[in-house]
Amino acid sequence: MAVSDVNGVDEEFETSASSAPDEDEEYHGATMTLVEHLEELRRRILIGVAAVAVGTVIGFFLWERLLNILLLPMPKLAHGVIQGGKLLATNPGEPFIVSLKIATAFGFVVALPILLYETWAFIAPALTRREKKYGLRFTLLGVGLFAVGVVLGFFVMQYPLTFLFDYGADKFVLIPDADNYFSFVTFFLLAFGVVFELPLVLTFMAVVGIFSSKVLRAKRVYILFGLWLLSTVITPGADPYSPLIIGVALTILFELSILLIRAIGR
Repeated sequence: MAVSDVNGVDEEFETSASSAPDEDEEYHGATMTLVEHLEELRRRILIGVAAVAVGTVIGFFLWERLLNILLLPMPKLAHGVIQGGKLLATNPGEPFIVSLKIATAFGFVVALPILLYETWAFIAPALTRREKKYGLRFTLLGVGLFAVGVVLGFFVMQYPLTFLFDYGADKFVLIPDADNYFSFVTFFLLAFGVVFELPLVLTFMAVVGIFSSKVLRAKRVYILFGLWLLSTVITPGADPYSPLIIGVALTILFELSILLIRAIGR
């Protein structure tokens, strides 16, 4: 064999050897021990907690304004019962507890983009390059959908409140309790926000290969039945409006999920 041939083989071997780690770098670099995984998880959790804490501190200085906003959906009947737009407090510490809850809820909403990013950053090393490229899109989509759900829930909340305040008004005098009212409002808004994450969850599950848009279309009737059943469970109050609105929203979001999955597939 000629010397030039030997040199050519050596150069080819060195080139392939040097390029191989680059191709596998994404996966080789993602290999971690159990302790390293736990350390990474702890760091991500601490960052998320710190973000919520900072948002909570900010919300604590704004809690009165936030409470005034949350009182807007309250029916006019209730405003005639409570004194000067003030809620009832049954113990000395209740106003402080309510303000702390409002601040914490505000901190969670403000920190949501960071929480989603840290969640994605933790699971990203286990994903393929194709799955990783949707990370930023999923984060933005999740924040946007949650915000839309909360805003819609805020405008819809007046219907269950009106129904509950009007129900038995000739027999009962309903005086709004601060803690109970805020718990109702928080659960209602979070329910709408979480419900609107449906396209994000279904699209992510399709991207990682759990199912396809074809499966969703084939099982459409059963899935929609389950979603409408869910809408009657997660909405507080007994009014017929909230489950109907959430059911329609879930149906639209489910169809949107199918379109997103098909678009990603193409």
